[in-house]
Amino acid sequence: MEQKIGKLYVVATPIGNLKDITLRAIETLKNVDLIAAEDTRHTLKLLNHLEISKPLISYHRHNEDIKTEQLIGELQKGKDIALVSDAGTPGICDPGEVIIKECIENKIEIVPIPGACALINALITSGINTGEFTFYGFLPLNKKTRKEKLEEIKESEKTILLYEAPHKLITTLKDLEEILEDRQVVLARELTKIHEQWIRGTITDIINQAENLKGEIVLIIEGNKKIDKKENKKEKFQEMTLEEHYKLYENQGMGKKEIIKKIAKDRGLSKNEIYQKFI
Repeated sequence: MEQKIGKLYVVATPIGNLKDITLRAIETLKNVDLIAAEDTRHTLKLLNHLEISKPLISYHRHNEDIKTEQLIGELQKGKDIALVSDAGTPGICDPGEVIIKECIENKIEIVPIPGACALINALITSGINTGEFTFYGFLPLNKKTRKEKLEEIKESEKTILLYEAPHKLITTLKDLEEILEDRQVVLARELTKIHEQWIRGTITDIINQAENLKGEIVLIIEGNKKIDKKENKKEKFQEMTLEEHYKLYENQGMGKKEIIKKIAKDRGLSKNEIYQKFI
């Protein structure tokens, strides 16, 4: 008889308010054989609140290599496992993604149990464009990599979401201020908790109000609204006749070959098309 393979349930838990646990999450936590938790002490408080008693295994950033193998072994023996993080949806900025990838490699079924997610709740209450957004998690500490990420943020036309720890908040805001200048930002703090707070304004406004803030923080940054200069130029050239365009570069002392090459590039056409016009 073929051995039954267990399932990995990726269970979202509240990000603060315990009433945000879903009925399906409660049912799943009651029915699994084992719960893999980022911090067993933290998860135990939730389980006690729900009057659920289950074996817990610690699964976090510093033991994921060893524990992933152990969890895969338990799943292959037929045990169902719930994966939970300290708060919110597992697999986002936590080691959950490692076990999920391993399950896929080993053809073990993964079942998402949806629920709270800090970044999504921060975004939908920010008032900043939700059509397209990019989530960067925590900015890197390495100076070179951090600068590269900040440059990406500067150029992006999409809304940007970042997580940040309270003790690094001012440093990050000052880095953003230096590169983004007056971009609109929303700081969402302690979502769903007693001290839930939003601070809205320019980065400078946020810095002036961000001293000594504590708790879980999400930054939502508006995208770059500048009109693309290349598109502007292209539109400008389209308004010119080819003769006017040719004259523009001729007056700059360019030769015929160079002018044709430039016009083709400006208008997004082939050099041959432009050449035919001036034979």
